[in-house]
Amino acid sequence: MVISVRVPYNLGEQTIMPNFEKTGQIISLNQKRRQRQSMMKKGAAQQSPARVIAITSGKGGVGKTNIVANLGYALCKSGQRVLIFDADLGLGNLDVLLGLTPQYNLSHVVEGKKKLSEIVISGPGNLKILPASSGIQELTKLTPAQKFEIFNELNALLSDYDIVLIDTAAGISSNVLYFNASANEIMVVVTPEPTSITDAYALMKILSVKYQEKHFRLIVNLAQHSKEADDVSRQLCLVANRFLDVSIEYFGNVLADDKVKAGVRKQKIVSEMAPMTQASRNFAELAHKLIRSQPMIPRLENRPLIWRDIV
Repeated sequence: MVISVRVPYNLGEQTIMPNFEKTGQIISLNQKRRQRQSMMKKGAAQQSPARVIAITSGKGGVGKTNIVANLGYALCKSGQRVLIFDADLGLGNLDVLLGLTPQYNLSHVVEGKKKLSEIVISGPGNLKILPASSGIQELTKLTPAQKFEIFNELNALLSDYDIVLIDTAAGISSNVLYFNASANEIMVVVTPEPTSITDAYALMKILSVKYQEKHFRLIVNLAQHSKEADDVSRQLCLVANRFLDVSIEYFGNVLADDKVKAGVRKQKIVSEMAPMTQASRNFAELAHKLIRSQPMIPRLENRPLIWRDIV
């Protein structure tokens, strides 16, 4: 399979990048991480905080939330304590996908009515969920103080979990970029569609230029077979290696499976509903690989603290 990828190489930052309020004041996160690491080595807690992993995409409709839910479930079945933070703040739908009806969500935290720890709900397989809201536009425009408070409270929860998965919105909004920059690891979901590949490239470019993110993991979703997934990964990696100063690790794929769509209609994740189907086996493989892998950034650096410098 040959995909013609239009590289947005000639698009200047004014065209493809959002208008940052603090232009020229973006913090060098690598420098801040080194400072944090030096400070924390002197008095780090004995229990390491959770691995914080942002799962993101440049384009919507690539199955990102389904990947987050099924990966979280597979990790729980493997003995991990997992929290999923639905960070699609204005259009969160993770709870709908899982058939849950939370009484409280992130909007109640922002309004000061609840603490973040008080809105955590349980999902399948003892998966823990921080639900977002849906249809509340104000949540897409959080103030710096609100962003800091959310992550300050999230930081306090890290010791209760082994892995925190952040299900970001798609695209390159400031919220999406902030959530990615807060994580220890970034996983980018892409499909064989050329628009998905191009948008994934654009997202990685912005994170690289604006936030000095240099390491990404790639998951190819909805490929018809492994060779198609490998081709997508190879072409995206070639383009990124040529034009961006980043490294991309092809982490794995989830092949197209009709059982996934059937699960969505029933509000059940495929890993729970049909554990032996192709997609479920792919999710289990991704979970086992993630558990065996080393964090892309050491846990000791506890990166949500850098929000103090970003917001």
